Amino acid sequence: MRLSPDKLAAHLRKNLAPLYLVFGEETLLAQESADAIRAAARQQGYSERECLTVETGFNWHTLRQRASSPSLFATRRLLELRLGDAKPGDAGSKAFSDYAGRPAEDAVLLITAGKLDWQTQKGRWFAALDSAGVVVAAMPVEARQLPGWIERRLRDRGLNPTPDAVTALSERVEGNLLAAAQEIEKLALTVADQPLTAETILSAVGDSARYSIYDFVDAALLGQPERVTRILDGLRGEGIEPVLVNWALHREVRVLTALAFARGQRQPQDAVFSAHKVWDKRKPLLQQTLQRLTLANCRGLLKACARIDRAIKGAGSGAPWDDLLTTGLRLAGLELLPENV
Repeated sequence: MRLSPDKLAAHLRKNLAPLYLVFGEETLLAQESADAIRAAARQQGYSERECLTVETGFNWHTLRQRASSPSLFATRRLLELRLGDAKPGDAGSKAFSDYAGRPAEDAVLLITAGKLDWQTQKGRWFAALDSAGVVVAAMPVEARQLPGWIERRLRDRGLNPTPDAVTALSERVEGNLLAAAQEIEKLALTVADQPLTAETILSAVGDSARYSIYDFVDAALLGQPERVTRILDGLRGEGIEPVLVNWALHREVRVLTALAFARGQRQPQDAVFSAHKVWDKRKPLLQQTLQRLTLANCRGLLKACARIDRAIKGAGSGAPWDDLLTTGLRLAGLELLPENV
């Protein structure tokens, strides 16, 4: 059974599964999920805890040996296996599948892991754990979900934020969930039973936002010019190379150009998506963006990306960061002064 981190607490109040797999790249959510499982286990009498860490040369038979060994100090135990970023391999896959088929009667197994790609999630061992217990995926909170996540967390800490306060805090901690949690804890200690305003946020919270080159492109596709500007400033401040930003931008513009051409020729878009290996999750976003772009617009953006590339390589004039901003804003739908193409 799969659960999101925000659904885990309700599950733990009802029962405790024989095994849990917590994985994902969002460190804060993974840590909190694992801590919640540990706390629930303690409350239900699993008072002894054993930890195994998978490293080079790890003997996978140890998992079954520890699970079948009687406890020395308690009748029930929490057995923790820390996979980290390691791959289980054939031996580990078999060990997980065997354990899922016959879980220990006096123990709860908690497996923690880093990011697991979609191919790994289709593996037999992953499916076996999913069927026998609970899988919790600690995925990054998307920008559109962040305000809701922050507001719930603020209210859980007894704070009463205004909508503008939620927006301000979201902008200051976007892409950095750990900083968001820390700032909320500080606010809970310093702000009394009064409304939490945007002015309070701006004066008390530093800018801890972290962005990726993909956040920049997505903001442009979503038609969010203010966010495009903020993200590009953040990337530049972090020392990200403009060639990487332009690569991500050019990649999406190429797909949009191919889609616009197919649309003009009354050809199906599925072939374009397949040729460019576009994930199903991204198709609606690209189709939505295409509604405000013509084929000429897309070709103009392609030319702009080419000019930026030449400027970065010193083969053309121009300021790459300024041109990236202009091109990103155009993709976001902001009407600017005409440029020479």
